[in-house]
Amino acid sequence: MFNLPEKVTMIEVGPRDGLQNEKLFVPTEIKKQFIVGLRNAGLQEMELTSFVSPKWVPQMSDAAEIVVDCLDGKTRNIVLAPNRKGIDRLYSSDCQAVAVFVGVSNSFNIKNINKTTSDCLMELKPLIRELKEKNYFVRACISTAFYCPYEGKIVESDTIKLCREFVLIGVDELSVADTIGMAAPTEAFSLFTKLKAEFPETMLTAHFHDTRKLALANILASLQAGIVRFDTSAGGLGGCPFAPGAAGNAATEDVVYMFERMGIDTGVNLAKLMDAIEVVRPHLSRQIETGYYRLHAQTI
Repeated sequence: MFNLPEKVTMIEVGPRDGLQNEKLFVPTEIKKQFIVGLRNAGLQEMELTSFVSPKWVPQMSDAAEIVVDCLDGKTRNIVLAPNRKGIDRLYSSDCQAVAVFVGVSNSFNIKNINKTTSDCLMELKPLIRELKEKNYFVRACISTAFYCPYEGKIVESDTIKLCREFVLIGVDELSVADTIGMAAPTEAFSLFTKLKAEFPETMLTAHFHDTRKLALANILASLQAGIVRFDTSAGGLGGCPFAPGAAGNAATEDVVYMFERMGIDTGVNLAKLMDAIEVVRPHLSRQIETGYYRLHAQTI
């Protein structure tokens, strides 16, 4: 017998995590229309963009303009700012919610930002304390929580230990990610059950990639572990430039469809979500092939 909540919260990561790995530059005005469309569909929390070097992530070179034009007092607008330079750019904006990230895997962090996990933590701790003193909402994204493209399986206790470090610093949310989409539902259930028990006062969010078509199964397993917050990306957009072979994120439309069929309220209007996807689709480097999108495409 499934133990089902009445409602869940969807955190839309398409405009940031979804687009960051796109080969073609998506025009800034299209990004803005995409964000507006996602909001109109009912998504109340969203990663808008990243304050990162355009040299490394060219897609985010228009971050400042996106933030100026797309902040919305009715929704939680999150900007990724992974270091001091990014945080200083955050302070010059009106955005009040920030995401930082670190991988459990040393190899992943070294490939990504040329720092070990320990070095990343040492750099982030004072920044997070500073952010909390200024009353910012802080979201810690925990990459390679299950598997690493370079090291293989991650020891569960290592992921929990890293999460504990962030909770002790005072983050508001932990977004725990299956970065390369290798987790099995039993592993998702096990990790999130332990995280839920140890950190009952911290927002816990599950972030799954669909590399091996296990994202929905892992989301259902996490739901059974008591998780009610899920990162998803409209159109299944995404990937990771530092994780070879990682496919897109769990598709917002597929997750919404599953939950709504199960009688769980997501607050998301599927028809309007499809309209938002159509705004960005012509500007993408690859086709959208998610399950619900294919069904939708057959009816129009």
